[in-house]
Order: sequence, then C-alpha cells, then structure tokens
Amino acid sequence: MGDTGLVQILEGALMAAGEALSLQRMSQLFDEFDRPANADLREALEEVGRRCEGRGYELVQVAGGYRFQVRQSLSTWVGRLWQERPPRYSRALLETLSLIAYRQPITRGDIEEIRGVAVSTNIIKTLQERDWVRVVGHRDVPGRPAMYATTRQFLDYFNLKSLEDLPPLAEIKDLDNLSGDLPLGEPLEVAGQDSSEAAEVGTEVADPPPDDQQSLDGEPRLEEDPAALD
Repeated sequence: MGDTGLVQILEGALMAAGEALSLQRMSQLFDEFDRPANADLREALEEVGRRCEGRGYELVQVAGGYRFQVRQSLSTWVGRLWQERPPRYSRALLETLSLIAYRQPITRGDIEEIRGVAVSTNIIKTLQERDWVRVVGHRDVPGRPAMYATTRQFLDYFNLKSLEDLPPLAEIKDLDNLSGDLPLGEPLEVAGQDSSEAAEVGTEVADPPPDDQQSLDGEPRLEEDPAALD
C-alpha cells in the first residue's frame, strides 16, 4: 500500500464502485501478500463511517456489503436533481411483495389464497425484472408450482442487512405506503440471501366491493375470499 492508508483506499473504492462492496471484494483490491485481514478492513470501515459524520452522505451496511449513500433526511432536495418521479407501485404489487418477503418460500397459489384474488402475471414479472424476487424451487405437488423468495437485491434496495431487519407487519399501517416504511436505496447486484425465517403476516386485506367481482386493483376475484392474512 505504500504511503496510502487503508482508510483512504477504501474511501476511494466505495466512492468509485457505485454499488455495495463486500469485505471479500475489498480484500481483492490488494496484492495477495499485501492483503489486509477482515478485522483490519472492518476497523478501517468504522473510521470511514466516522469521517462521514456531519456530511450529506453516510456509510451504510446492507446485505451486499458497504456503500456510500445520501442521507435520507436530504432526499427532498437531492431528489430534485432528477425530473422523473419515483415509481409508485399498486397495492396489489405491494401486497404480493410483502407476502413473499414475510412468508417465503411461497407459491403463487398461496398468495392468491391469502389475498383472495388472482395474482396478475405482470406483477410477478415486474418483481422478477427488478430482481426483487426469484424462483427458489418447486413444490412437490401436482403441477410443481414455482416457489418464490426475495433476493439480496431486494434487501439492498430497502437498506436491509437481512430478512430479520424487516419491520413488523403491525408497524406497517398501510401497504400503499410500504415504500415509506422501508428506506429506499438504489438497486444493486443480485446475489444469494440469508435463509432466516421472517415474521408471520398479520395485516388484513381490504374487503372487495359488494357489487363488483373485481378487487380494487382490477384483478379477477377468486371464489374463496379469506378475510385476512394469518
């Protein structure tokens, strides 16, 4: 490393990467015989984080590693740098995503049984295109339906280290504001994820309109209409 300090090298790498860097990737920045131990990397990262105090950006740890990002308190002003508005997702998509996150692995049929409405193919497609959801296997029943789970990119996007960091469902008053309860980040590289089980779902689904066989999201309603999520 010569006269260049470890803290300075990590600062430069994190600034240039534009994505989260794991300890393994950081160690690969150095020659084999000049490679710092993980303990040294963590100590240097703590110093990097301290240097961010009082600045408009911070060092955060997510599932994919460490990254710099603008502080959430500045989002109102920084967001004006871009003309396009942030995407807004339908209640149906947020309900589907939350069920996958809290009940994974879960099949499309399970989601439909809980929500009481058919899951649009476009919803599953959107979640997979954003790399928030992936197929992790198939249930050993007739038809072998796909089982879905969230990805590490899902954790990184919402600034989560693991599924255990998901907020309790009781704290999410309105699924339409799910993105407001989870801190948004930039989408990152997909990788494997922790297999820890998440909390049980306990949020009720709104009742369907009495004179219409469609849900509020325009999806065809199934014959069975469970009143709430278990």
